[in-house]
Amino acid sequence: MQPVFEVADVLRKVGSKVENYGLNTWQHRTLSRIKKCRTAELGGHIDACDGCGNITISYNSCRNRHCPKCQGNKREDWIEARSTELLPVPYFHVVFTLPDSINSLAIYQPKIVYDTLFEATWETLKTFGKAQGIQMGMIAVLHTWGQQLSLHPHLHCIVPGGGVNKDGQWQNRRTDGKFLFPVKALSKVFRAKFCAKLKAKSPIQYEQIRQELWQKPWVVFAKKPFGSPKSVVEYLGRYTHKIAISNTRIKSIDEQNVTFDYKDYRVAGVKKQMTLTHREFIRRFALHILPKRFVKIRHYGFLSSTWKRQKLKVLQEKLQVKVLEKVEKKPFLPKCLCCKTGNLHRIAVFDQRGPPAWFLGGGQNPSSCKS
Repeated sequence: MQPVFEVADVLRKVGSKVENYGLNTWQHRTLSRIKKCRTAELGGHIDACDGCGNITISYNSCRNRHCPKCQGNKREDWIEARSTELLPVPYFHVVFTLPDSINSLAIYQPKIVYDTLFEATWETLKTFGKAQGIQMGMIAVLHTWGQQLSLHPHLHCIVPGGGVNKDGQWQNRRTDGKFLFPVKALSKVFRAKFCAKLKAKSPIQYEQIRQELWQKPWVVFAKKPFGSPKSVVEYLGRYTHKIAISNTRIKSIDEQNVTFDYKDYRVAGVKKQMTLTHREFIRRFALHILPKRFVKIRHYGFLSSTWKRQKLKVLQEKLQVKVLEKVEKKPFLPKCLCCKTGNLHRIAVFDQRGPPAWFLGGGQNPSSCKS
């Protein structure tokens, strides 16, 4: 079912007033793309059903990674690609979270803060692995939001339960179902590495928040191993292409406010609702628009692109993994919404000027159904 309300609806409500919200040029550009997604402003195409012959019109997607409507196909493609890289070993889900004292810096220098988060996380795990004589691997996905759209930078990491020793052989760290390393020790090392890196990159800003960064313990959360290697990728697929808020969470939009669902994890994830003004909703949403060309999914160690070119295949052979060959994808043919059985074939494309004259002159109704 299509959501009743969308982020784009809020943007249309405020119109040109968004220019007075104090956002930067890149944020404005992103919001503009989201507002135009699947509207006549981006052009579109005309499809004909090979079953019932019905003709329909569809408008183009913006394909922006922050758009709530453009993530489904990207997620499926990513899951399919990762399924060829699995090993028959335990995998763990680990979350590295930054304290809220970093938020003021993250707003104005997000690239520095988020790059440092990736670097400190990987160096922490690499340090613990090195102490055990193994080269580890990690896939990390950046999320910057909390349930209320507040700034909450953290990394969701999938970490295989072991590593490769100096002889190139796989070595399990442990098989008792507990995490690789004590999370309290991970937290301390993670904080020390992040602070050292931030001090080197932005010494003035670091000194301004240094005391706050060291006052509270930092949080590293680890879940038990997954049931099977295949479930790892499917699980992580939930996180890879998520955005700050999905359209399905928005429950109402009026002339002044937006109301949306959120889970309150302070009381066991009870679902509640929050109401924000249009301006505040857009301000919070814009906090999670990543810098231009920023890479939010990164691979490390024996899961890095360098390893994947050759060494990972050798490791899979040693572990007797039957490597799945990538199947060439067939062209996607959407189903006809009219007859539900026929496939839609594209017969014409058009730009923002609208459908061609022959289509308009033919009296075809884009939403009509002959059957």
